[in-house]
Amino acid sequence: MSTHLTLVQGDITQQSVDAIVNAANSSLLGGGGVDGAIHRRGGPEILAACRDLRASHYGKGLPTGQAVATTAGRLDARWVIHTVGPRWSADTDRSDLLASCYRESLRVADELGARTVAFPAVSAGIYGWPMDDAARIAVETVRATETAVEEVRFVLFDETAYEAFAAHVG
Repeated sequence: MSTHLTLVQGDITQQSVDAIVNAANSSLLGGGGVDGAIHRRGGPEILAACRDLRASHYGKGLPTGQAVATTAGRLDARWVIHTVGPRWSADTDRSDLLASCYRESLRVADELGARTVAFPAVSAGIYGWPMDDAARIAVETVRATETAVEEVRFVLFDETAYEAFAAHVG
């Protein structure tokens, strides 16, 4: 079975899916952009679950390219899958770490039994990854990953991001 890819221009925190992927920072304790929006809208349950993860398994934070799940709190989802994208660098190719964010998030989704997953454009905001390249890596990685997830929904904040992803989804 192949995973259906859909594109939505809008707010990822308003998606009704099994799991919403959070472009988290390594602290797991909230931040700006998508991370801040998910924590604000999802409520204190998400932060409490992230603090538990820091206290138990991720004392030094979640490593770049990895993923871990928590409750979705007040979001219209069952889980939030937190993944830490790499910062873009003109000097070092870190695309393997960005691809790992998508693979690891889908692995966690499979472990949870999630069938619908909403992704933002990981690393393409404050972490500076060029949008077209971020879209290419995201789409190619999701298409190449064996998963039981039935729908991957890329939820893109603005028209520029939507168009970049649309060019790669075809």
